Amino acid sequence: MLTAIAITNDNAGSADEGAVSTALEVLRSTFEVRVVSTASGDELDTELASDDIVIVMGGDGSLHAVVASLNRLDRLGAVTLGLIPLGTGNDFARSVHIPDDPTASAQLIVDGHRTAVDIVRDDAGGTVINAVHLGAGAEAAKRAESWKEAFGPVGYAVGTLVSGVDHEPLDVQVSVDGTALPAGNGILQVAINNGKYVGGGTPLAPNADPSDGLLDVLVAYAVRATERLSYARELRDGTHTDRDDVMTVRGSTVTVHGQPFSCSADGEVEVNISSRTWHIEPGALSMFAPAAAPNH
Repeated sequence: MLTAIAITNDNAGSADEGAVSTALEVLRSTFEVRVVSTASGDELDTELASDDIVIVMGGDGSLHAVVASLNRLDRLGAVTLGLIPLGTGNDFARSVHIPDDPTASAQLIVDGHRTAVDIVRDDAGGTVINAVHLGAGAEAAKRAESWKEAFGPVGYAVGTLVSGVDHEPLDVQVSVDGTALPAGNGILQVAINNGKYVGGGTPLAPNADPSDGLLDVLVAYAVRATERLSYARELRDGTHTDRDDVMTVRGSTVTVHGQPFSCSADGEVEVNISSRTWHIEPGALSMFAPAAAPNH
């Protein structure tokens, strides 16, 4: 029988425990599964040192932590990653069309179809699986945490709306594949996307594909108060990309430099950055995902 390690969240609640049990029942028809609950990067590095099949039972944060650990161990190309989406948002699961039902997502792993997905690397040694936000997006990532309990996945949109009203515009230069984008009169948000969704299904990059070898870059110049409010509202249905004050570009390398800014990479917020470069690494990770992606 094949062996696998399943990583669960050390802070999982009773609902998650039930979903984990349901998924394990399916997985154990094919795999000998070792279940490990971790609470730190050091624990992950220890547990992920040898298994060739790694199953993440959690949300986007858990997925990011496992990918970061595999990167530190130089094992991204050595494993196949499975995902049982148990988080609040499950945004990357949406982008690769992994169902949120634990039985269905476990069966997908048992069925064994593998898909190569891209990852994003930065020049500070970081690894990103879903998306990077600068400006209002980074503020939204911080503020949305306090709204999750009341609003669930809508928390990101609420956070974007609130931060969009009072966030100071970014004074930065964005370049994609060496070409500088217009600076405008200030920038509300820069988003560098591998996946389509953020914040529990907000289609920030509606045309992004985690398997196409390209980054989808969005720059929003909606700096006046009324523009910010309408931009935040339009995020929920993906029509924000049609705005005259939004630019979308695709490329393999993105550099941002200028006035110090905050950055949220898969929800991990870093502050006081004056320059950073991100590049796509095509097909760097093998995942269990559907053979044919349905239209979303």
